[in-house]
Amino acid sequence: MALQGVVDLLHKMFKYPSGEKIQAGDRILYHREPGEVQFVVTEKTGDAARDWHIEQHPEGGVMLGVKGFGNVFLGQPETAEDLEFVARTGQVGDK
Repeated sequence: MALQGVVDLLHKMFKYPSGEKIQAGDRILYHREPGEVQFVVTEKTGDAARDWHIEQHPEGGVMLGVKGFGNVFLGQPETAEDLEFVARTGQVGDK
């Protein structure tokens, strides 16, 4: 049972097409527009807005805030060819 729990957790970890783990606060480009990962949702949290996304997309996903698009929810970000990781909050060069 413990192994199944690890497998389930790995399936709930979203990654960029380039392989990095997606985390809230990451700076990104989406269709070449700058943005930020607003949140990552993999299960119900008690927050009505986030729980709504899980109800609509049981596999979870990520919410992006993108300059030219507004808020964009991606249910399968690892397959989104136009999603690019730029920097993680707190990395060198962050101000």
